[in-house]
Amino acid sequence: MAEIEHGKTLLTQARQAIASQLGQTTSMAETPLWLLEPGATFVTLTQQGQLRGCIGSLEAYRPLLEDVRHNAIAAAFHDPRFAPLIFEELALTQVEVSLLSAHEALNFASEEEALAQLRPGIDGVILQYGHHRSTFLPQVWEQLPAPAQFMAHLKRKAGLSEQFWADAVKLSRYTVSKWKEKNDHANE
Repeated sequence: MAEIEHGKTLLTQARQAIASQLGQTTSMAETPLWLLEPGATFVTLTQQGQLRGCIGSLEAYRPLLEDVRHNAIAAAFHDPRFAPLIFEELALTQVEVSLLSAHEALNFASEEEALAQLRPGIDGVILQYGHHRSTFLPQVWEQLPAPAQFMAHLKRKAGLSEQFWADAVKLSRYTVSKWKEKNDHANE
């Protein structure tokens, strides 16, 4: 039950942060202590099932409340793939919050070994190679269910070729707890 309540609170905080940026007044309830603990979140915005913005943190380096509010505002107004959200869109926008676990480095000697360690539908994956870096949340497995396909798109997102591989590639994985608003913005 606590996890459901935590999810409702995070979704409310994300939506209120966006609404506040759009000039709506929002009421702030008393801040639960767990929101003051460090946390890393991704906030994903969708409209009619289509991505409308997604920004997040891979490391828990600030209080969870600050992280979710910052990432909600960034997803709504600063995702370079989309124009900033406007007031009229807010009611049409669904908010999803993913709370990330700490990540764990994977050890492998080849891309095949790396792919064999991935858990489709469970793992979020971070790819690093030099200054190239990208991540996919576990939810991306819904669109890219095959590990090779998932990895190819992850490499492309990092600015690398889909066929690229080098011994210096680093991968780590994480899991998420996620919550998504229903269409009427009542929390699941």
